[in-house]
Amino acid sequence: MVQLLMNQPVKEITFLKQNADKWQQFDSLITTKGASDPDLMADLFIQLTDDLSYARTNYPKAKTTQYLNSLAARVHQEIYKRKKEKSKRIITFWKYELPFIFKNSQKQLMYSFLIFAIAMLIGIVSAAKDDTFVRLILGDSYVNMTIENINKGDPMAVYKSMNQVDMFFGITINNIRVALICFVLGIFFSFGTGYMLFSNGVMLGAFQYFFYAKGLLLQSVLAIWIHGTLEISAIIIAGCAGLTMGNSILFPGTYSRAASFVRGAKQGVKIVIGLIPIFITAGFFESFVTRYTQMPIWLSLTIIFSSLSFIIWYFIIYPIQLNKKAKRYTNGELNISNNL
Repeated sequence: MVQLLMNQPVKEITFLKQNADKWQQFDSLITTKGASDPDLMADLFIQLTDDLSYARTNYPKAKTTQYLNSLAARVHQEIYKRKKEKSKRIITFWKYELPFIFKNSQKQLMYSFLIFAIAMLIGIVSAAKDDTFVRLILGDSYVNMTIENINKGDPMAVYKSMNQVDMFFGITINNIRVALICFVLGIFFSFGTGYMLFSNGVMLGAFQYFFYAKGLLLQSVLAIWIHGTLEISAIIIAGCAGLTMGNSILFPGTYSRAASFVRGAKQGVKIVIGLIPIFITAGFFESFVTRYTQMPIWLSLTIIFSSLSFIIWYFIIYPIQLNKKAKRYTNGELNISNNL
C-alpha cells in the first residue's frame, strides 16, 4: 500500500478520506480471490478510472494520483489477463455495475418513493373531498368510458380494447418515454424530476380512489397491479435516476460541479437503461395478462407479489449484500485511512 503524505492540500485530504475505504476494498480484491472474477474487476476499473480522472485534473503530481494510477493499471492488467467474450459485459452490468450504483443511490431512491407516496396520498384525499377532482386529473373521456364499462359489468374493459401486440409496443414505448423525461428533468436541480413524480403520484391516487368510490377497489387492484407493480416501481426508480443527476449538481462534494454532474448523469443513464427490461415485462403483462380479469385471485396475487419481491431484492437487498461481500474481501489488509 502506498504511504500517502500528510502535507496534502485540504481538498485532496477530503477527497482521500471520502474514498479511502473504497480504494482499500479495490486493492484487497486485486490481491485476493476477487481478482479471479473478471466481471467484478471490470466494474472496479470503471469506478477507478472515474476517480483517477478527477485526481489527474485536480492533483496531477500528488501521491494520491500516483496511487490511483498504479491501482487502475493493476486492475486493467487483471481484466485482460482473464479476458472474456464481449457479451459478458452485459452480465457484468446487471450483476455488479448497476447494483453498485444503487448501493450509492439508496437515499435518492428513498426520496423518490416518498415524493411519489405523498403525492398518491394527496390524490386520494383530494378525490375524496372533491367529486370533480378525478375528472380534472384523468379527463372526462376516460372517466365516462370507465363508467360506461362499469355499467356494462366489465370495469377493466379498457385493457381488452386493443390488439395485444399493438398495445404492447405502444405501452412499452410510452413508459420508457415517461421514464426518460423523469430522468432528464433532473437537470433542473432535481425539481423537474420531483414534479414528474408528484404529478404521477397524484394521478395514481385519484385513479385508485375512483374505483374505491365505485366499490371496485379489490377488483381494480387485482387487475391493474399485475402490470402496475413493475410499471410504478420503474417510474419511482427513474425518479431516483433524475434525483441522482440533479443532486450531483446541487451537492458536488469534493468534485467540481461539472465533474460531479458528469458522474451523476452517467449513473442516471445506467439506471434508466437498467429499467428497460422492467418496462418490457410490465408492457407484456398489461397487454397479454391484465385483460384476463377473471383469473383466479391466487394467480393475480402471485404475479403481483413476485414482481414486488424482485424489485425489493434487486434494487435494495442485493446491492447491500454485494457491498458487504466486497468488504469481506478486505480481511487483514491495510487501511488507507491509517496512513492519513
